[in-house]
Amino acid sequence: MEKHIKDNVREVASRIEAAASRAGRDPGDVLLLAATKNRTPEEVQEAVKAGVNVAGENRVQELLAKVGDVPGPVQWDFIGHLQRNKVRHVIGVVRLIHSVDSARLAEEIDRRARGAGFVQEVLLQVNVAGEASKEGIEPDGLPAVLREMEGFKNIGIRGLSTIAPVTDEPEEVRWVFHSLAELGRDMELTHNGFKCGVLSMGMTNDFEIAVEEGSTCVRVGTAIFGPRKYSEAG
Repeated sequence: MEKHIKDNVREVASRIEAAASRAGRDPGDVLLLAATKNRTPEEVQEAVKAGVNVAGENRVQELLAKVGDVPGPVQWDFIGHLQRNKVRHVIGVVRLIHSVDSARLAEEIDRRARGAGFVQEVLLQVNVAGEASKEGIEPDGLPAVLREMEGFKNIGIRGLSTIAPVTDEPEEVRWVFHSLAELGRDMELTHNGFKCGVLSMGMTNDFEIAVEEGSTCVRVGTAIFGPRKYSEAG
């Protein structure tokens, strides 16, 4: 298992470097996040040994179980849908929440972070493709959410995230990543204080296209750990 994961991490890193080079970007500006849903702590530890510094979990219970079981220099992000009643469990535990999809969720994060004396960094998740099965703020609704969040002092907006539709042809979703990057630039121009320093977009099926379109964080599971026992794409 160790060699398998180590080799996969090396290959993914090489593909990120090649994609960044094609776009005239510095590969060092792209973070490889290991998506660890349904992966064992042992598997995650092997990825960390191979050079992965940030892991991302989709479920609060799984996150809390793994945080104490994976030694080494690893930080944790939360990348799944976050319910408001679970916010208290992740504040101060994760480096970054990638999936803030409403002002109400942001308000709860701000409230809990204020109580903990902590500023929680987040990304606003945008449903660029308009998929009914995906969580996220509609692109046209993002300005209103940013306005609602202006008074929140214990939440720091680092940028935007999105998940593209699953497809066998990554070129078909290039527009999704391009649109999110454009949206980030537009919001910087129209909302004082907003800086889109992070674009979290791209997974196993499409991360190279995402990097070419400006992604600064790709969330890769299957290409690192191999296929899951479940049918979900990583």
